[in-house]
Amino acid sequence: MKSVASLLLVFFALNSPALAQEQTAQLQPLLRVVDLNVKEAVDVKLCDGSQAHVKVLELKETRDDVCFAVRRAEVVVEVNGEQATLVSATYNLPITVGGVQIDCSITKGYNSNGRASSWGLEKDVRLRLWPAESPLIKPGTFVYPVKQKWFATDTQMANVPVFVDGGDQPGERTIYYHSGLDIGGSEGLVEVIAATDGLVVSVGDMVLEGHKRNTPVSPRYDVVYLLDSRGWYYRYSHLKEIDDSLLPGRRIQMGDRIGLLGKEGGSGGWSHLHFEIKSRQPSGEWGTQEGYAFLWNAYVEQYQPELIAVARPHHSVWAGDSVELDASKSWSRSHDIAKYEWTFHDGSTGAGASLKRTYLKPGRYSEIVKVTDTAGNVDYDFAPVVVADPDHPDRKTPSIHPNYYPSMGIKPGDDITFKVRTFNTTHGKEVWDFGDGSPAVTVQSDGNAVKLSPNGYATTTHQYDKPGDYIVRVERLNEYGVPAIGHLHVHVEKE
Repeated sequence: MKSVASLLLVFFALNSPALAQEQTAQLQPLLRVVDLNVKEAVDVKLCDGSQAHVKVLELKETRDDVCFAVRRAEVVVEVNGEQATLVSATYNLPITVGGVQIDCSITKGYNSNGRASSWGLEKDVRLRLWPAESPLIKPGTFVYPVKQKWFATDTQMANVPVFVDGGDQPGERTIYYHSGLDIGGSEGLVEVIAATDGLVVSVGDMVLEGHKRNTPVSPRYDVVYLLDSRGWYYRYSHLKEIDDSLLPGRRIQMGDRIGLLGKEGGSGGWSHLHFEIKSRQPSGEWGTQEGYAFLWNAYVEQYQPELIAVARPHHSVWAGDSVELDASKSWSRSHDIAKYEWTFHDGSTGAGASLKRTYLKPGRYSEIVKVTDTAGNVDYDFAPVVVADPDHPDRKTPSIHPNYYPSMGIKPGDDITFKVRTFNTTHGKEVWDFGDGSPAVTVQSDGNAVKLSPNGYATTTHQYDKPGDYIVRVERLNEYGVPAIGHLHVHVEKE
């Protein structure tokens, strides 16, 4: 409950013309955004005053045959006379072409069976450009918005069909391609912080005057909106708890507490932060400013990792079909990557940055990749694969969301909280293998029977006796014996 003083502050904040008309100091974004059709060209003036001539040559969009979702959009561009192929979002970072950094955040195919209003795209592709040596976002103006390890658990980044809650199922329909950035975490434990300095314009159902119409603000009890000096709106959704100090009209600083990560509102029942940036687009409409590159840039600068393994996005196929598992987006700060070693759900292994694998049985699988650079640094990631049953397309494939807290700074003997929830089945129980030779632990989540149930996740605790890297596995079978398998990577530091 907010105090009387707090409620009075809310009243004045919501009704003060001075606050409503207050303008933030302008901070020009470093990127430049253009929407183009295939065969269209344009000259772009970059943030440092230099010019880039950009032309879109081709667009190829590949759909799956399970739910007819776009899984990969390739855009061939020519920048200052040099050609390259961009892959639209799906965990891809900008590349350097013709002396310019460039990426593609969205293409028209995602609008055909998705939510066109999310992006405000009216042409074939959206391109973003930076000078070759420019940071992606101004240093000192953006931080990673959750206090946890990168890829601590499942994520759903831009253009990825949502899947963690079991929604990636057979059948032609409107696809929820994610426009924002979903960062999975432990409900009620992971702290969410402000990514930027900003003006609080909405908290729950309260909206600051001047931001109620003709803005991207869509209030809800679990949502906070900030407005920064770039003119960008930031949405923080599904919060378990919103900090009592947040009031519309208040200015907060980068790193200030927003609240605790949760699964409230339209979360689908899985615990995560939905983080989304909205800005004016070339069409004149409000649309998503794709933020994966900003999160990456912020995390790398804040936490200085030596190596990041990337095996995402997930895959969705019919049993009997093959997928191309790909960890080539993995990154090393200052060394070459020496090895990619895969361990599959059935115990078999493989090697290489990418490889093809055939799935004969339905299930939700999680394939492990271990990435090692030439300095001996090691990191792990997991490639989720959703395999549908062609003989029973109406049977929903179960999904699973494991998570843990804390995910950083763990020492031998520390208590670690592990949580799990299964989706699309209430049959069976989850079985944990903590990767250290200890006995298996059995728990039972509610199977997402009540999406917003405060006890929907099953919880257990575990300790590790020795430092090292541990791969944790959790599995649950539905009534047909179809598995949902998830993994976590727990790093225990030396004392």
